[in-house]
Amino acid sequence: MKQDTINELLTPIHQFLRCPTPLAWLEEARKPDNLRLLLLDHLMCELKAGQSAMYLIRKYAVDQDSQHSLLEWFKPYEDFVYRGVGSLETLKDKSQISKRIFAKSDSPYSQELIDKMVLLIKEELHHFYQVLEILTNRGMTYESIPASRYAKGMLSHMRTYEPEALIDKLIIGAYIEARSCERFASLAPYLDEDLARFYISLLRSEARHYQDYLTLAEHIAGTNINDRIAYFGRVEADLIQANDGELRFHSGTPNWV
Repeated sequence: MKQDTINELLTPIHQFLRCPTPLAWLEEARKPDNLRLLLLDHLMCELKAGQSAMYLIRKYAVDQDSQHSLLEWFKPYEDFVYRGVGSLETLKDKSQISKRIFAKSDSPYSQELIDKMVLLIKEELHHFYQVLEILTNRGMTYESIPASRYAKGMLSHMRTYEPEALIDKLIIGAYIEARSCERFASLAPYLDEDLARFYISLLRSEARHYQDYLTLAEHIAGTNINDRIAYFGRVEADLIQANDGELRFHSGTPNWV
């Protein structure tokens, strides 16, 4: 990807986020000894991003048969991560859903939500496979690691009544995707050539994901939500800049150095 294209993708991301990644995080994340930990967390971030999108459309957008189809789509990945069943080979070519997804008849925004989230899920599951392939090719075995406090910290500020809860979920999704994009770009110059190329290749889809989440939030709200976007921008920046006791892809400033 050309530098002009990278800059074009990152400019709105940098304008959207309220702070850059702390240099102290970058100093830790770039250390070779921490690569396996970051790749393991990145693997889980891809699955969780897909799961979050799947839960959204299961709850708000699809009919009952499609809810079961979505669960079947994720089963091989969840079997691998949570139950130790499967392998890189069994997950090959599983990122495409095998059945059609149908919208609820009584939801005014079902189809738009489905169209954007199904594409996002396909890409996140494909990225999951790519990260697992990188781990495998480098002789790094999979193991479960605890998640960072980042996503839970964002979700703890979500409203609990509808449609405001859905709007908040979508805004939070936008910030998570934007921060992922910013971190891929920040970390890439310090990685080996193959891994750097992979992280740069993710920028285009991650940048579109954050825009899709925002577009959906604005459409469903039907009114100006800039104040709510700004609110979560402050929450996100606080989490990213606060001291953190463990290194993860979305962790804050390391406090052990």
